Amino acid sequence: MDLSSLSPAKGSVKNKKRVGRGQGSGNGTTAGKGNKGQQSRSGYKRPVSEGGQMPLYRRLPKFGFTKPNRKSVIGVNLSQIAKWIEDGRVSSEVGVEDFKQLCNASKSDYFKVLGNGELGTAVKITAHFVSKSAEEKIKQAGGEVILAERTLLEAERVRDLSTDEALLKPKAKLRKFKKQSKSS
Repeated sequence: MDLSSLSPAKGSVKNKKRVGRGQGSGNGTTAGKGNKGQQSRSGYKRPVSEGGQMPLYRRLPKFGFTKPNRKSVIGVNLSQIAKWIEDGRVSSEVGVEDFKQLCNASKSDYFKVLGNGELGTAVKITAHFVSKSAEEKIKQAGGEVILAERTLLEAERVRDLSTDEALLKPKAKLRKFKKQSKSS
């Protein structure tokens, strides 16, 4: 016995049902799909039905939500900043615009400097948030940390100021006015 003499068992392999090949075949005209309606059209799939049983998507609990006013914060390690300086991508000053460009971020993102890695040179870093360990390492290397108050998108919308100035200027606090009662 060799591989060339092997064949499937009798009756285990059937020919494909060829539909829509004339009325004489028994599966012509409507191709076995019945007359008209959604079920006879292409692309129709029966909805998943579990009979009278409660469907799976209704048995499982709902959970979680998406916070509508969430902040997108991108973490940047000191090791990354050191590598960018070595490669010549940034100078001794790293600003929010540099982070946006080098991290492929959007203008509405916030940036946080994290303390993983070491800095060999003094660097002036402008970011929205800085971890304690990162701040210590930057100051130890002779650098400086400046906290930005706004995202790039918010800074561009500020009138009468350049983007760099608007980044650092704190947002104006809303003042609440008391309603004055009418006195006669």
